[in-house]
Amino acid sequence: MIGILGGMGTQAGLDFCNKLAMLNRGKIDQEYPLFILYNKSNIPGRPESIGVQTRTFSALPRSSKNITKYKNVLKSLLEGCRSLEKSGCKFIVIPCNTAHYWYEDLKRKIKIPIVNMPKEVFLHAKKICKKSTKIGLLATEGTLKTEIYEKLFKNEYRLIKPPHNLQIKSVNKTIKHVKMGNMKLAEKSIKPVINYLIKNNCKKIILGCTELPIAIFAFKSLKNSKISKLYLDPNLILANSSMARYRK
Repeated sequence: MIGILGGMGTQAGLDFCNKLAMLNRGKIDQEYPLFILYNKSNIPGRPESIGVQTRTFSALPRSSKNITKYKNVLKSLLEGCRSLEKSGCKFIVIPCNTAHYWYEDLKRKIKIPIVNMPKEVFLHAKKICKKSTKIGLLATEGTLKTEIYEKLFKNEYRLIKPPHNLQIKSVNKTIKHVKMGNMKLAEKSIKPVINYLIKNNCKKIILGCTELPIAIFAFKSLKNSKISKLYLDPNLILANSSMARYRK
């Protein structure tokens, strides 16, 4: 059984579950994958809780306030993971890129495997992208700050991030619109930053916040998402890798 720790945000968790089911349709109920979604929406905000050094990210400022914020998020994530562990899940997925800042600490404290979403995106990119390809990265400011993707991609690819003004006006606004359920505004606000990355010759674009695929594919079919040659959708990639693990 797959354990899904969602609520970061709720729309993103539901998007992951929907892709998991639609990619693995059964002819009858019993042929669909078994999974538990814990929509733990009371986890403190991840981007605003980043700022304490860990083994993986040691260049961030350390203060008692930041340490408290970090530990509060870790405690809440651990509660969710332990609940899924006790429910009999064989492994856990977390459809939130920024939450993977806490991945190493979670992995040390949880007995069952936790699939690393950014790593799955990297492994997928290696299958379809030539070395040194320009790849755009769209994500929360927290994910960008901690360089979760850079650490995986830097030796193989050239990651291109948007300038600060587009991050604020396009990416951040889009994430907010999706969380509020306003998909029409989300689809509109994401276009400027997509155009910027295309103009900068990015051959692929990582949608490194799980709200972003919802904005882009809100009014389009899953088929369009699957065959898209431009986007790397972490939720879609995670859904496929989860099923490969599930079948084993």
